[in-house]
Amino acid sequence: MKIGELARRSGRSAHTLRYYERIGLLPPPRRDGSGQRDYDASVLAWLAFLERLRATGMPIREMLDYAALRARGEDTALERCALLEAHRERVRAHVRLLQASLEVLDTKIEGYHAAHHERTPEK
Repeated sequence: MKIGELARRSGRSAHTLRYYERIGLLPPPRRDGSGQRDYDASVLAWLAFLERLRATGMPIREMLDYAALRARGEDTALERCALLEAHRERVRAHVRLLQASLEVLDTKIEGYHAAHHERTPEK
């Protein structure tokens, strides 16, 4: 598929896709007779996975490390797994921090609601 279609189907801009290719997050695509990029449909699943990594806060440097290991093949499966396990622990720690912060916010909001109800006379 051409870069425009890949951009449309992946939700990323053609500029982003070219950037990902340039830095090594996307493997170089085949080129058609006129030199235009011709991506395999399997790149959509890879882009979806990269989006999940990005959404969980994985730095691009680690995404590049993972992509490089992936490009080397199945012999790197354990290294890729270890990289993802380490990232998972950071994500879990962040979720715990967010949950604790959410509880503080809920408590503060409940306090404001309670104070408002104490000041508002009943009819």
